Amino acid sequence: MSWIRTIDYKNSDATLKKIYDRVKGPNDKVDNILQVHSLRPHTLSGHMGLYKNVLHNRNNTIPKWFLESLGVYVSMLNKCSYCVEHHFEGLRKLIQDDTKANRIRASFEDNTPEDVFDDRELAAVRYAGKLTLNPSSVKERDIDVLKISKFDDGEILEINQVVSYFCYANRTVLGLGVNTKGDVIGLSPNDSNDPDNWGHI
Repeated sequence: MSWIRTIDYKNSDATLKKIYDRVKGPNDKVDNILQVHSLRPHTLSGHMGLYKNVLHNRNNTIPKWFLESLGVYVSMLNKCSYCVEHHFEGLRKLIQDDTKANRIRASFEDNTPEDVFDDRELAAVRYAGKLTLNPSSVKERDIDVLKISKFDDGEILEINQVVSYFCYANRTVLGLGVNTKGDVIGLSPNDSNDPDNWGHI
């Protein structure tokens, strides 16, 4: 599951089990990316609080399918297959159009996002790529491009936070050798109306 010791639901103590009960999916399964925090449950709480609010909060105004698309793209650039597979499945469920989902994935794999996204979305994808691969090169003019593309400042923050979260998640996975063994691919805390609902369905 990873290169460090982890504690599964069955063997968790009261403190860890309380958090696991909030994040678990069917059959008491906890995704490996979350279970890898088990030796420090407070970092699991931090991870989930960030993840839930960055991607699954009703106050976001950018469509969730597009935020998931950015997450897949960032994960692909970081060569994090764990997050690519989990979030591509989430994207596929949100879009409910396998042809479109597969076209999005192919455009990322071929580095041709312009084949799928309109000019506004493409500006966000390009910003995501730059922030992922060369963050120190991002300048105010890159934000100006997003504003010209009709993203308001709050939406720019949403894009920035999704990119930043996925870079964090990718490095958690890659740095600790987390794999998908035993995971149910594509579960997520989709109840955007309740920020405290971390349950994976």
